Amino acid sequence: MPRPHFLPCPPALRRRAWLALPAAALCPRSAPARDAAPLIAAAADLHVALEEIAARFQEASGWALRLSFGSSGNLARQIEQGAPFELFLSADETFVFRLLAGGHVRDEGVLYATGRIVLFAPPASPIDAEQGLAGLLAALEAGRVRRFAIAQPEHAPYGRAAEQALRAVGLWERLAPHLVLAENVAQAAQFALAGGSQGGIVAYALVLSPALRGRGRFSLIPEALHAPLRQRMVLTRRAGPVAEAFYAHLQSPAARSILRRHGFSLPED
Repeated sequence: MPRPHFLPCPPALRRRAWLALPAAALCPRSAPARDAAPLIAAAADLHVALEEIAARFQEASGWALRLSFGSSGNLARQIEQGAPFELFLSADETFVFRLLAGGHVRDEGVLYATGRIVLFAPPASPIDAEQGLAGLLAALEAGRVRRFAIAQPEHAPYGRAAEQALRAVGLWERLAPHLVLAENVAQAAQFALAGGSQGGIVAYALVLSPALRGRGRFSLIPEALHAPLRQRMVLTRRAGPVAEAFYAHLQSPAARSILRRHGFSLPED
């Protein structure tokens, strides 16, 4: 493992007052070699937003990051099994609390966002997504739903929220024969858009992304139909100075504005 070495605070970082972070967070006294970029574990719904935030962080600081996206449950299990993640952004705070109980993270972390789920249907779908779950029910009653995608509820928070919402309106059992279960919510969005699929329940942040924007219809599912998607991040016991700086950056106004633009509700909002 390379020994830490001292790095000067990059000029580009000094120029960017919008980061508004403490000097210690921006310019750690020591940092890993640049070929040892910290590995960040993040929920799949963050894919587009976090890549944008990380790119701005790297531009300002000169420090690279490696991002790994997946279902929160699978990522938490990998951390428990010794995966070298330094920062974990979960779509469900209960996974952070589980890691804390197991001694894998420093503390309880911070709540960084609350997610929303939407009913999404591609252009040719018989589901009138703008009518919400009533539109899904009408298509089901007409026998026009063959494939419908959600993330796997066992380990994907957005899949669990989808199941809760469908159960709340009495659609779960009727829709079960048509369900296609994805590994995570990003894959569920891909399945919902794929040929032969009539739609799915996915993350609001993903339908706002370039990959799905304008490629179908959607409507927000009422939050009262499922448990809140309280998204929490935390530094692991392996975290070094660069991961610490990125963790601080994620709490800055610049990063928060990106999350808000991508459809997330923020704690103070």
